[in-house]
Amino acid sequence: MDKKKGVFQRSLDGIETVGNKLPHPVTLFAILALLVVLLSAALAPLGISVEHPGEEGEMVEINNLLSADGIQYIFTSMTDNFIGFAPLGVVLVTMLGIGVAEHTGLISAVLRGFVLAVPNRLITAGLVFAGIMSSVASDAGYVVLPPLGALIFAALGRHPLAGLAAAFAGVSAGFSANLSLSATDAMLGEMTIDAASIIDPAYAETMNIAMNWWFIAVSVFVLTFIGAWVTERVVEPRLGKYKGEKTEDLEGLTSVEKKGLVWSGVALVIGLILTLLLIMPENAPMRGDDGGIVQSPFMDSLVPVIAALFFIPGLVYGKITKVIRNDKDVANQMTDTMASMGMFIVLAFTAGQFVAFFSESNIGMVLGVYGAEFLQSINLSGIPLILLFILIAAFINLFMGSASAKWAMMAPVFVPIMMQLGYSPELTQMAYRIADSTTNIITPLMTYFAIIIAFAQQYDKKMGIGTLISVMLPYSIYFLIGWTIVLVIWMLVGIPLGPGSSILY
Repeated sequence: MDKKKGVFQRSLDGIETVGNKLPHPVTLFAILALLVVLLSAALAPLGISVEHPGEEGEMVEINNLLSADGIQYIFTSMTDNFIGFAPLGVVLVTMLGIGVAEHTGLISAVLRGFVLAVPNRLITAGLVFAGIMSSVASDAGYVVLPPLGALIFAALGRHPLAGLAAAFAGVSAGFSANLSLSATDAMLGEMTIDAASIIDPAYAETMNIAMNWWFIAVSVFVLTFIGAWVTERVVEPRLGKYKGEKTEDLEGLTSVEKKGLVWSGVALVIGLILTLLLIMPENAPMRGDDGGIVQSPFMDSLVPVIAALFFIPGLVYGKITKVIRNDKDVANQMTDTMASMGMFIVLAFTAGQFVAFFSESNIGMVLGVYGAEFLQSINLSGIPLILLFILIAAFINLFMGSASAKWAMMAPVFVPIMMQLGYSPELTQMAYRIADSTTNIITPLMTYFAIIIAFAQQYDKKMGIGTLISVMLPYSIYFLIGWTIVLVIWMLVGIPLGPGSSILY
């Protein structure tokens, strides 16, 4: 049987086998934290030292975490390492607001209403666009848009799996593109800032979580075009005419849902106006000391602002649709949201230890200096360096689906290396986000992969992992190539990636 499989299918089988043998991310970070401790004990006696890249003449040595001082640090800092893990508070606060909008049905109604309002000739692009934009609501798009896309395509006489694929590509492969900021920007941004502080704490203090905003906003339109083109020119022709049972017509929004959307939209506009009043007037309270906005209390407060801009419309929508009748309903919805974050909280504990141990040991700084020297010695820099990094991150993503988990491991190593070579942490983060997003749809280890297969099997009982990957692979390839080309052009022109975020360090 194996002999009949092609090279590609055998490669996918190998990836799945290897990936399934990896421990759970919680266990993986615990193992990595232990390895850092042991590695620091092994390297410290060797007297390895490097010159601090941010402080001329200051030498940095590896700290032994198994020494008396090191052991004291491990035990006394454990709680602080957990509480101080950068993404923990950021994600939880953001999800409090998003959770209310999701549980009241606002997010589902917005996505459904948007797709239904798009003309038939633009429906493919509309699906991809809605999928990309759904990343602002974290993972909600995964369970709403793919089955909706299949239903829409079937109702239009097109192959439902093509609609599912278009939506899945937008939601997952375009996860790091959006017109607005999301929890992903906050989560990855805090890790990048922490990693940058290893080399240059002063520079890290000038960074903000909106560091990739301009680039990800432009990326929305690029990926929407690519996704629609791949669907209509590659995927649909390959799937052929759908011969399954006729599906029911797509239901529109109810009058109550429409009323809820109108009033939640009014609430959002009011919220945006109030937000602008905090920053636009010359003496606005959320401006910086110099009157600027890029470095200001407002930029430091984006997380609660984003949470509020989801919470308030969600609350209004819930009241209109009677999903929320009193404060207990709101509390229960927020509680359910936090309950769903249980795995992330546990992951934050072990990941927090790894990140803190890695920083305290100084291994990251030493690796950064030596890594930069190595890359300089082989004359690998500029665009070839970024391309290599994207390929490395994309490969790792096939085995480890969590964007935050991977970046928690990679940022302390690659951000310092890139900084040593003159490239900003903001650029390194964006390159990582491209690689991480585009290969999500072709790895069985992605959290929602099995759910997508279940959706697809409603239209094709024989749908399996290999079939789904073969459908999604064209999106992954074209998204990766197209998105990388945009980044290369961005680098060549030298456009800031976001507010106060340059290409070069």
